[in-house]
Amino acid sequence: MFKRKAAVAEEGRAAIRALLEDFTYELIPLSNVLPQAAFLPEGARVSVTASPAMGTQATVDLSLELQQRGFDVIPHISARQTRDRAELAGVLSQLGDAGIAGAFVVGGDADPPGEFFDASEVLQAMEEIGHNLTIGITAYPEGHHFIPREDIQQALLDKERHAAYMTTQMCFTPATIADWISDQRRRGIGLPISIGIPGVAELHKLIGISARIGVGTSVRFLTKNKSLAGRLVRPGGYSPDDLIIGLADVLADPIADITSFHCYTFNRVEKTEQWRHDMLESLA
Repeated sequence: MFKRKAAVAEEGRAAIRALLEDFTYELIPLSNVLPQAAFLPEGARVSVTASPAMGTQATVDLSLELQQRGFDVIPHISARQTRDRAELAGVLSQLGDAGIAGAFVVGGDADPPGEFFDASEVLQAMEEIGHNLTIGITAYPEGHHFIPREDIQQALLDKERHAAYMTTQMCFTPATIADWISDQRRRGIGLPISIGIPGVAELHKLIGISARIGVGTSVRFLTKNKSLAGRLVRPGGYSPDDLIIGLADVLADPIADITSFHCYTFNRVEKTEQWRHDMLESLA
């Protein structure tokens, strides 16, 4: 149960409440995904990841299934995982025929890549093929585990014209996120921001998944500071209360233009929903 309402100004509490009601649930195309999807709110916005192990079609198939169940689905399109322009055109056709309105374009981890090396290349190809999708792109407050920070910044500039919003990768340090947002606004990056937050998860799973998706400093800090890690572990696992509270002032700042939370659920939708409802109740 969230217990820190008194520590947050009313503007921050109102911003947190609004964002907890404007939630994106990220799901992974694994065997437990449909049973866990049963715990999603009716009509929820759901982001479906692209898994190198499962392949592009697994993301498309799960997206189509969830869309048929009445959810607002945002499939990931992974540049490096997309074999070639013909496969990309096929994916766009399937999404268009199903009435799916958005997609989230990522660089991806496939090595070696197919025809597309990075997200900028696949975004350009999508524009040339033609589509009516609302596009989201990735953003990295902590940088990337192997791409230099200046290259990440240039990629964001290159991708901005194709996108309607950007979603941050997981970061556990509010000050890092706040400083990054301030820096992007100074640089003239004006895209609305969806803040990526970890859902409820056991700490060992959180650290393992975070390392694989390129979250660097925060994970090393947690690994080396066992006392802090212990405070993050609650019955049922980690929950992002302290992260969200630490961001309250930024969430309430109109210049930051934070429009939603993007929750990395690790397919633990039931536990994440219990946490979300508890936090909303405590903020009421």
